[in-house]
Amino acid sequence: MEIERKWLVSGWPEGLAPAQIYQMAQGYLALRPTTVRIRRETAQDGSTAYILCFKGRGKLVREEIETPIDQTLFSRLSLLIGLPLIQKERRDYPLPDGRTLEVNLVDAGSPTAFFYAEVEFESEADARTWSAADCGLAAYLTEEVTEKSGVSMGAYWQRTRYETT
Repeated sequence: MEIERKWLVSGWPEGLAPAQIYQMAQGYLALRPTTVRIRRETAQDGSTAYILCFKGRGKLVREEIETPIDQTLFSRLSLLIGLPLIQKERRDYPLPDGRTLEVNLVDAGSPTAFFYAEVEFESEADARTWSAADCGLAAYLTEEVTEKSGVSMGAYWQRTRYETT
């Protein structure tokens, strides 16, 4: 189960140092009714993970199943998709409450580039009561899009890859 809140942001957060930085490439095999995604994540130490992910319906709360795959399967699925993968840089920032702020820059340098941030939670109640102000992020996390339609990475994929072919 994935429980997370999401915000559109205007850059990397000031005054915070990332604990980890990842370079990622991801693409989508299906968007409905279940989202099926592949992702390559390369950490700053050079270690790389290849992940196949299934996501159910929902916004704040939804089923998510991730399973590791090997590089060969990732490459074959990338070719099967046949579209340029989304390029992302993710920086993970530890928060004072023990959570992690994940900030992503999507398709840097392209006309559609944008930043978004996420915080994951253990329960729906915890997610609904969490306050960005308690972590000193009230001025940074101002445009919450958790419950909005059309702002998911799958929707971005459809707008920028699938609908342009």
